[in-house]
Amino acid sequence: MTGAATVWILLLLGFVAANLPFVSNRLLLLGPLRPDRSFFWRLLELLLLTGVVLGLGLALEIRVGQRHPQGWQFYAVVVCLMVTFAFPGFVWRYLRRGQHAA
Repeated sequence: MTGAATVWILLLLGFVAANLPFVSNRLLLLGPLRPDRSFFWRLLELLLLTGVVLGLGLALEIRVGQRHPQGWQFYAVVVCLMVTFAFPGFVWRYLRRGQHAA
């Protein structure tokens, strides 16, 4: 797999992972059904999935070549990117469907 394909797959996986907390009413997609989940739980899941995507990116970077050390700026950009990726799910859950339909 080429480096460009790895980046695109990781970006696609990040987009899917960022929208998962807004699609399901289950905790971490496997836990108990919680129809009245708060935004805090969804945000916590988003941060957890961000860590999973970062871990996968680290594993792919080690597999493809040498790992490069990252500063705090890299992690701040990744969190901002995941929040941006989560926007469609947020709009679908809270703005399009409305509070009562969720």
